[in-house]
Amino acid sequence: MAKYKFTSYFENEVLRKRPYLKREWCIHVLENACRSEPQEYNRYRFWATLPELDGRYLRVITLEDKLTIHNAFPDRGFKP
Repeated sequence: MAKYKFTSYFENEVLRKRPYLKREWCIHVLENACRSEPQEYNRYRFWATLPELDGRYLRVITLEDKLTIHNAFPDRGFKP
């Protein structure tokens, strides 16, 4: 199993701004993504639905290693 890490930005800013988010949800998205794509600045985007978010998509951003989670948020505009 992959060893996931979290940036200090995620720990200090993302979880503070979005206290309902859980680290386990972010890991679930990475392991069950319906889509992923590269992003600028050597980061990657991943999307998956979550029952805990009423089936909405959660977008998770990782660093280039695809194991270090940097950001996460519900993506209202995502179309699979």
